[in-house]
Amino acid sequence: MGQGREPRRAQAYDGELGAAVALAQQGDEAAFAVAYRIVQPGLLGYLRGMVGDDAEDVASDAWLEIARDLGRFVGDGAGFRGWSATIARHRALDHLRRLKVRPRSSALEQDVLDLPGPSSTHDQALEALSTEYALELVRGLPRDQAEAVLLRVVVGLDGPAAARVLGKRPGAVRTAAYRGLKRLAGELGDAGVTDEGPRTLGESK
Repeated sequence: MGQGREPRRAQAYDGELGAAVALAQQGDEAAFAVAYRIVQPGLLGYLRGMVGDDAEDVASDAWLEIARDLGRFVGDGAGFRGWSATIARHRALDHLRRLKVRPRSSALEQDVLDLPGPSSTHDQALEALSTEYALELVRGLPRDQAEAVLLRVVVGLDGPAAARVLGKRPGAVRTAAYRGLKRLAGELGDAGVTDEGPRTLGESK
């Protein structure tokens, strides 16, 4: 199971991404294209979860801003993914405001909760997140849960980085991701997902 997901894990490309960004900041267009190819799939998945069919347009707007402000970015590959996700999120929220669609907000802030890591049920739910069906399910989650799942799983950010993008504490993001994955696992249960015992999502740092 882990083998199928591993090639998609964004963290595996952070070294290559950091090097590409550094060259792109010196004007290397080919290096910028490399950075785009590494970051775009996760960014697009995140935006699909936020704005649905308008994700491509919002991503284009985000990349225009990323290209324009690239010289101001300071950081490594993981930092670039977080920075680009922040820009994409701002463009998505702007888009939703223009449509006069208020993003969902959760009824309760989860800051004070610190739940155990998700079980293999949730790990299997992660496997399906690249599908359009799963992204539709994510869009049905409360917004804090949806964004936490998308940033952690689809974009590949660790807890602290996802928390910075959302302007929340890591504990709140961890809890929202846990609750979102638990709910997704339940909705994906029809596909034969079973709970096989504890396994953590891997909160880094």
